Amino acid sequence: PVGKLMNLIKLPEVISKTTLKKSSIYALMLKGEFPKNIKLGERAVAWNSDQIDDWILAKIEESSH
Repeated sequence: PVGKLMNLIKLPEVISKTTLKKSSIYALMLKGEFPKNIKLGERAVAWNSDQIDDWILAKIEESSH
Protein backbone atom coordinates (compact mmCIF):
# COMPACT_ATOMS: atom_id res chain seq x y z
CA PRO A 1 0.00 0.00 0.00
CA VAL A 2 1.16 3.47 -0.83
CA GLY A 3 2.14 5.51 2.19
CA LYS A 4 3.03 2.52 4.38
CA LEU A 5 6.72 2.01 4.97
CA MET A 6 7.74 -1.53 4.07
CA ASN A 7 10.34 -3.44 5.98
CA LEU A 8 12.37 -5.33 3.40
CA ILE A 9 14.41 -8.40 4.21
CA LYS A 10 17.00 -10.27 2.18
CA LEU A 11 17.09 -13.97 1.39
CA PRO A 12 19.17 -15.09 4.42
CA GLU A 13 16.55 -13.63 6.76
CA VAL A 14 13.70 -15.18 4.74
CA ILE A 15 15.46 -18.54 5.02
CA SER A 16 15.95 -18.02 8.76
CA LYS A 17 12.33 -16.99 9.37
CA THR A 18 10.74 -19.77 7.31
CA THR A 19 13.39 -22.51 7.73
CA LEU A 20 12.95 -23.20 4.02
CA LYS A 21 15.87 -23.60 1.63
CA LYS A 22 16.43 -21.16 -1.20
CA SER A 23 15.27 -23.69 -3.82
CA SER A 24 12.03 -24.32 -1.91
CA ILE A 25 11.32 -20.61 -1.60
CA TYR A 26 11.74 -20.03 -5.34
CA ALA A 27 9.74 -23.16 -6.22
CA LEU A 28 6.84 -22.00 -4.02
CA MET A 29 7.06 -18.50 -5.55
CA LEU A 30 6.76 -20.00 -9.04
CA LYS A 31 3.62 -21.86 -7.95
CA GLY A 32 2.17 -18.67 -6.45
CA GLU A 33 2.30 -20.17 -2.96
CA PHE A 34 4.89 -17.81 -1.44
CA PRO A 35 5.22 -14.01 -1.46
CA LYS A 36 7.02 -12.67 -4.51
CA ASN A 37 10.30 -10.88 -4.07
CA ILE A 38 10.84 -7.23 -4.96
CA LYS A 39 13.56 -6.42 -7.47
CA LEU A 40 15.80 -3.72 -6.03
CA GLY A 41 18.47 -3.68 -8.69
CA GLU A 42 19.99 -5.76 -11.44
CA ARG A 43 21.03 -8.52 -9.03
CA ALA A 44 19.38 -7.53 -5.76
CA VAL A 45 16.01 -8.68 -4.44
CA ALA A 46 14.23 -8.51 -1.10
CA TRP A 47 10.92 -9.54 0.41
CA ASN A 48 8.30 -7.59 2.31
CA SER A 49 8.72 -8.73 5.91
CA ASP A 50 4.98 -8.36 6.66
CA GLN A 51 4.10 -10.67 3.75
CA ILE A 52 6.56 -13.28 5.01
CA ASP A 53 5.11 -13.03 8.53
CA ASP A 54 1.57 -13.37 7.12
CA TRP A 55 2.64 -16.45 5.14
CA ILE A 56 4.11 -18.04 8.29
CA LEU A 57 0.94 -17.26 10.28
CA ALA A 58 -1.19 -18.81 7.53
CA LYS A 59 0.93 -21.98 7.65
CA ILE A 60 0.51 -22.13 11.43
CA GLU A 61 -3.25 -21.68 11.01
CA GLU A 62 -3.39 -24.43 8.35
CA SER A 63 -1.51 -26.88 10.56
CA SER A 64 -3.84 -26.32 13.49
CA HIS A 65 -6.87 -27.64 11.55
